[in-house]
Amino acid sequence: MPNWVDVASEAACPEGSALEVVAAGRMVALYHTSDGMFATDGMCAHQGGPLGQGQLCGKIVTCPWHGWQYDVTTGKHELSSIHLDCFEVKVEAGRIWVDVTE
Repeated sequence: MPNWVDVASEAACPEGSALEVVAAGRMVALYHTSDGMFATDGMCAHQGGPLGQGQLCGKIVTCPWHGWQYDVTTGKHELSSIHLDCFEVKVEAGRIWVDVTE
């Protein structure tokens, strides 16, 4: 059963940006690309850097701590087989919702 959590206003994450939010006690990174909204685990797999504070370029986010890069549409690290957890996102009535079902 989905566990949709209202995490932010749509205006808080304009296209081309990332945003750090908490959903059901979990740090989540939101990304607004030209293809829509995406969400991954908010902590980098390397040393827990805040991906929601990272630089988003197209569909690639760069961790602000050590430069690790991930595809925000799949959660895949650019140079290894490491994957971040990804979450479904929907926008309704100007609000961003994330499904944090385990």
